[in-house]
Amino acid sequence: MAQPPKRPSPPDRSGGDEARDLYAELTDDLLYDPAIGRSTMMGYPCVRLAGQFLASYDEKAACLIVKLPSERVAELIRAGTGNEFAPAGKVFREWIAIPNNNRQLWRTLLAEAVAFARTHA
Repeated sequence: MAQPPKRPSPPDRSGGDEARDLYAELTDDLLYDPAIGRSTMMGYPCVRLAGQFLASYDEKAACLIVKLPSERVAELIRAGTGNEFAPAGKVFREWIAIPNNNRQLWRTLLAEAVAFARTHA
């Protein structure tokens, strides 16, 4: 009796694909402002406002990284919403990594990051 042909395994669909797509979609929404553009930061894709970094995406951790006032970063960490952003062990006190891909949370934090960058542009 002949064996049925083997089907290829489905592609590995990790949560990273969904998070990356959400990052791309939400940052695309920011590009209406001509002062905001895409760039890279330490090898990560990012967006800048008038040259100021405001957000990035960590491909390995599948998380949003945003620049906010240090007090807001500390508040989000205490609430368990995010983690310190510490590439190579150095903590960036005005940056936070948001590991869950909650659309509303990411949208809110991106808006906060834009507002914060405008105060420093």
